[in-house]
Amino acid sequence: MTHPELGEGAIEWMGTYYKTILSKAASGGAMSIVDSVSPVDSGPPLHVHEDADETFVMLTGECDFILNGEITRAGPGETVFIPRGAPHTFRVVGDRPSRHLVILTPGGFEGFFAEMAEGQFAIPAQIEQVIEAGARYHMAFTGPPLAAIQAEMEGASA
Repeated sequence: MTHPELGEGAIEWMGTYYKTILSKAASGGAMSIVDSVSPVDSGPPLHVHEDADETFVMLTGECDFILNGEITRAGPGETVFIPRGAPHTFRVVGDRPSRHLVILTPGGFEGFFAEMAEGQFAIPAQIEQVIEAGARYHMAFTGPPLAAIQAEMEGASA
């Protein structure tokens, strides 16, 4: 598949496009880098990478991130580091998609995106398949997407 920003070799899952630009194999297992374009209001459920640190390098757009219960916003030129074992998620905010690099150390998680794109598993309808695939890549889901967390926080403060 060709994507206007990512070029040839992009894959799509739930409206987000991914292109692996450095695979686990190419780095000798040290890391993987995935270039991603995510639509407004998108983002995964709260989750933990049990064996990998994750770094987001923001290229365009803005995302809210939750890490250790604290919400922060990151935009172009900013970086968000998430240590392994830390529950986290993000949500694309504003009026334009977010393009960001997703760097995992060690590498390997790019396989999860490939599996999801191949199976086109939907959340929440096929969450069991998504959970099973996540486990194969040492990821566990621990809560809802950030939009639901933010709505709950707003309701509690009202």
